Amino acid sequence: MDSVEKGAATSVSNPRGRPSRGRPPKLQRNSRGGQGRGVEKPPHLAALILARGGSKGIPLKNIKHLAGVPLIGWVLRAALDSGAFQSVWVSTDHDEIENVAKQFGAQVHRRSSEVSKDSSTSLDAIIEFLNYHNEVDIVGNIQATSPCLHPTDLQKVAEMIREEGYDSVFSVVRRHQFRWSEIQKGVREVTEPLNLNPAKRPRRQDWDGELYENGSFYFAKRHLIEMGYLQGGKMAYYEMRAEHSVDIDVDIDWPIAEQRVLRYGYFGKEKLKEIKPLVCNIDGCLTNGHIYVSGDQKEIISYDVKDAIGISLLKKSGIEVRLISERACSKQTLSSLKLDCKMEVSVSDKLAVVDEWRKEMGLCWKEVAYLGNEVSDEECLKRVGLSGAPADACSTAQKAVGYICKCNGGRGAIREFAEHIFLLMEKVNNSCQK
Repeated sequence: MDSVEKGAATSVSNPRGRPSRGRPPKLQRNSRGGQGRGVEKPPHLAALILARGGSKGIPLKNIKHLAGVPLIGWVLRAALDSGAFQSVWVSTDHDEIENVAKQFGAQVHRRSSEVSKDSSTSLDAIIEFLNYHNEVDIVGNIQATSPCLHPTDLQKVAEMIREEGYDSVFSVVRRHQFRWSEIQKGVREVTEPLNLNPAKRPRRQDWDGELYENGSFYFAKRHLIEMGYLQGGKMAYYEMRAEHSVDIDVDIDWPIAEQRVLRYGYFGKEKLKEIKPLVCNIDGCLTNGHIYVSGDQKEIISYDVKDAIGISLLKKSGIEVRLISERACSKQTLSSLKLDCKMEVSVSDKLAVVDEWRKEMGLCWKEVAYLGNEVSDEECLKRVGLSGAPADACSTAQKAVGYICKCNGGRGAIREFAEHIFLLMEKVNNSCQK
């Protein structure tokens, strides 16, 4: 299961949310919202991801690539695939973020400068969004920095709101951490235990731990937000699994988060299949795209030893590597690299060749991986089960892939993509054993 038990409800007459700084702009009333609707329509639940362009920690953090995918792309994929929302929105003030949001299939609300300041709160931005969208009855505010969010979590929270009558639901995670009172520097006091008896320290398995907000999402009905709250009314928490509670706060967390996402992240509706071959474009992937010509007019190319090692490791793992190029490369030159890979050059239709290889091996497209960097690779990249592109690939190729390498072509991209394949195959094998 992707989730654990949901929490008990709490009803409060004076709910506490995250207060905005200053008075928020007045909301326009929603003719469909509130109590006693005249027309019985299902409430409009909108997912809203707040993604401001400014960031004190990491510039454009929301679209920085995490495990080959823009950070915001992970939560957008989960929200869209959940089917729990009538609409999925990104609220942003930045053109690049808007382009990425639309690429993943979200709608975009261009927020004003008034709610895009460092001092602006989430509540300010949500209120502005609702002022422009009278059709929305419930907002599912999803944190862009929670890349391990899964659709099943969102589906269950939507059910709690729609069918069980909760006014607000927020995500929590269970932690087993002992807390102590803080002592100010220079003050001669002794610290006191806050949630344990030191004389009888419980074992982890004998203690239920405590619930903490993990910030992944806050769902709230319109009438609560109208009062200036994201949490209140008939409240409930939703407990997420610890391994799914990843939050990107500072750059030092990035490498750790990438490993967590590769193991516990959501990769799409279709289950990953074991990869059998990797097809790799020669120019710009195996090589850096530079061609050198000797005095006797012979072609000379260069490649990275790391990539050769990556190919060797793939082959040892039972993954065949095949090379392809639309250019009339010299097979003699390529064979001198001693990569021992089947290759096709002077290819005018890469998709047709890869399709022929696929049929020859008796595979479905989901069992094929492809690393490409040019417009001519686009159709192959869209068709295969696992696609990648070097960091310096053209924009068309990058938009078509599921993984964008940190390395450039001919500079370690194949080795990096091989490591990505190994991690995903580990994920596939683990799921088969469950």
